[in-house]
Amino acid sequence: MVNGRPAGNARAGWSIVVGLLSIVSVPLAVAATRWSGRYELLHAAVGIPVGLILGIGAVLLARRARARHERTLGRAGGLRAAAWGRAFGIAGIAISAAGLIALGVYGLLRYLETA
Repeated sequence: MVNGRPAGNARAGWSIVVGLLSIVSVPLAVAATRWSGRYELLHAAVGIPVGLILGIGAVLLARRARARHERTLGRAGGLRAAAWGRAFGIAGIAISAAGLIALGVYGLLRYLETA
């Protein structure tokens, strides 16, 4: 408590940060393979679990931020930030899922190529 009032809702802000990181993890991994001569595009698959974990983390942080908002009867604030953090987290999960599907299709095509 600060001056008799509840402190802010830090989880709401962190959910935005973590959600944005989850969104950029897969595209950043792909871009890194394009800039580097040592790695191929397939190595960008490392960004998929990172984006998935960060996206889930953003959704959980947003959920806790909303719970704090409700527990303090709105005095903690952060409801709008928690909504954005949740949306960013879901978008990061979707991007990671799309990368996982692309990786699965690539693996299937490679398997069928050898058969």
